[in-house]
Amino acid sequence: MKTIGLIGGMSWESTVLYYQSLNRIVRRELGGHHSAKIILYSVDFAEIEACMRDVNWQPIADAMIDAGQRLENAGAEVILICTNTVHQVAPDVEDALSIPLLHIADAAAEQIVESGLKRVALLGTAFTMELPFYRDRLADLFKLQVIVPEQEDRAFLNSAIFNELVHGVVKEESRARMKSIIASLVDQGAEGVILGCTELPMIIHPEDSPVPLFDTTQIHAEAAADFALKGHLR
Repeated sequence: MKTIGLIGGMSWESTVLYYQSLNRIVRRELGGHHSAKIILYSVDFAEIEACMRDVNWQPIADAMIDAGQRLENAGAEVILICTNTVHQVAPDVEDALSIPLLHIADAAAEQIVESGLKRVALLGTAFTMELPFYRDRLADLFKLQVIVPEQEDRAFLNSAIFNELVHGVVKEESRARMKSIIASLVDQGAEGVILGCTELPMIIHPEDSPVPLFDTTQIHAEAAADFALKGHLR
């Protein structure tokens, strides 16, 4: 079994979900007392969030490169950045490592393509929904049509993520608003919905959507476990 390196803490609420998912998948596949081999480097999210607010990505790239190299030096054989938004700097991290970086958007897109869907909605932080790094990757590499909510709904989602979910706060009124946003996107032709923020699975569940949800936290963990277990399964 290969060792998985996690760059977490963005936020730690969702990093917990990664740790749980990876160990549950390995136990499911191998049985007995098996668990995942994981090395975790958890950053101080306040430092990352401050740079995001200033739209200053270089310090974030530097922090991710430092974390990735520390994990590689500690014995990690694959790296995951445990957040969608920070994949804005994923190319810089890939270039600085000699081990693979599993891109969260690729993992999600592969599952969407396998499902036979062509047009999907993307929910996440304002950065993930508005900057091209995520949408263009889905379109260019996987030929997916990606739609995002209207500006007012994007602002609401961003606020709910940063002011509620990263603090572990789940409000029913926020869930109701998100369900309404999803319904509107389905009316616009969305065949599925990408939960493009690792905190969104805390509040949005399959029963909240009339079309399939693609939980990037779980999908990313599944891709990492698959990578780690190749050659180990009998």
